[in-house]
Amino acid sequence: MPANLVSATLRGGLFTRKIGKRVLFFQELDSTMDEAARQADAGGEDGTVIVAETQTASRGRMGRTWVSQPRNLYLSVIVYPTLNTLPFLSCIGALATVRAIGKAAGVSARIKWPNDVLIGGKKVAGILVESAISGNAVRHAILGIGINVGLETQSVDEIASFATGLDAEAGRAVSRENLLRQLLQEFDSLYLKLLQGDTPMEAWRGLMDTLGQRVQVTWRQDKFIGFAEDLDDLGNLLLRLDDGQLITLTAGDVTLQTGR
Repeated sequence: MPANLVSATLRGGLFTRKIGKRVLFFQELDSTMDEAARQADAGGEDGTVIVAETQTASRGRMGRTWVSQPRNLYLSVIVYPTLNTLPFLSCIGALATVRAIGKAAGVSARIKWPNDVLIGGKKVAGILVESAISGNAVRHAILGIGINVGLETQSVDEIASFATGLDAEAGRAVSRENLLRQLLQEFDSLYLKLLQGDTPMEAWRGLMDTLGQRVQVTWRQDKFIGFAEDLDDLGNLLLRLDDGQLITLTAGDVTLQTGR
């Protein structure tokens, strides 16, 4: 692999209007999310991308540790959305990831609500959004994406049962340069459309594995079990509980339920 993933990606051409006009590469970081936040606090340009080969303090949703090894893809993007567009960032991040995986690896991926990307029911990528809000304005938002490419999941006990990597799924070494290029181009297209008022909900819903399933949703100390009926216009999950009540969930961890 090239020493600098970003240089190799840019040499092959990156055709975006906003996302990735400035891309910073680090061999090692504490976290691309933290570096992006530092850059944003210093006035970082809209669409700046932070890429790291490895991370020493990576994290996923709800403060979980994200296994970080070389030959995978870890990046965070600085954006400046409005309060109205902020809720859709994780949607377009997941959608861009699914499309990029299809183009770069030739395999089909799906989405588990709210923002895990799966292949054959196993997690291959995760999306994380963190934002800074002052009053009625978004100071900045950071979209983080981690994609398992060459990760040997069987060597990491805590993820072996539920994670996979693109190399294993494609049966070949997937080009990370092409994957990064496709990802930034897909995200750029979706983000520009979002800024023009075109939300990704129809396409996102069409890739959602969770819908039509009996699931348990855990949020903080609460657990809800029912039928994942639909998504609302903001991407929240509409869950039909066993007593017939329909509730709206804005976040949570989803697991499938096989019985009542």
